[in-house]
Amino acid sequence: MKVYFVGAGPGAADLITLRGARLLGSVRMVLYAGSLVPVEMLSHCAPDTELLDTAQMDLEQQQACYVRAKEQDIDVVRLHSGDPAIYGATAEQMRRLEALGIEYQIVPGVSSFTAAAAAIGTELTKPEVSQSVILTRVSGRASAVPELESIARLAEHRATMCIFLSGPHLKKIVTDLLLHYPPETPVSLVHRATWPEQRSYTGTLGTILEETKRGAWNLTTMMLVGAALDKGIAAESSLYSKDFTHLFRVVKKNEEAA
Repeated sequence: MKVYFVGAGPGAADLITLRGARLLGSVRMVLYAGSLVPVEMLSHCAPDTELLDTAQMDLEQQQACYVRAKEQDIDVVRLHSGDPAIYGATAEQMRRLEALGIEYQIVPGVSSFTAAAAAIGTELTKPEVSQSVILTRVSGRASAVPELESIARLAEHRATMCIFLSGPHLKKIVTDLLLHYPPETPVSLVHRATWPEQRSYTGTLGTILEETKRGAWNLTTMMLVGAALDKGIAAESSLYSKDFTHLFRVVKKNEEAA
């Protein structure tokens, strides 16, 4: 018996990995986050699979499902939105599984921050502009963010930032970002990336609060911010330069240049 923590991806049913879809079709019990995972994702499951929505379940109730599956000697998929490694609340489940002597495996998924970048057609890194991506969020009721990781502190790096669940806190986030990023810094909001109701906003830190309606972005919104999002900056990597030699491509110098 084994529990598989499977990343469902950002929302679209066909963005789950092949491995994840195969596992959904092979197990007899699936626990899924019904508030975040679309019901279409469950089409990968066999008709007789026991489907359990964890939106209304606490951790002890979920643990009881694992115990029951162990008694029945059946495998379980625990389906998480995005990738289980990022804000997945998986660590506490793994600790309990270890205490119960239940084996588990993690199957990664497409994260909503990469889906958001794809939705607005951008790359999150550019040579000599930003080579770092900061994934973060603001403090919420379920868990607090350490003070050293506050938006204001992280903004000092002026790297590309992807701020999860940012919608309800836009005013505070923008105020903190403006402590270090200039007002002309590009910013985008993507609501429910890859879902049918996906929508986005693109502007700057100086315009976002004026151009967005208060409360319109409250749920499941990703904020992307940083100079790398500026499509007017034409910075290019040397990787594919005709003059750049590396292990797999040797540039032949002409005799005159030699």
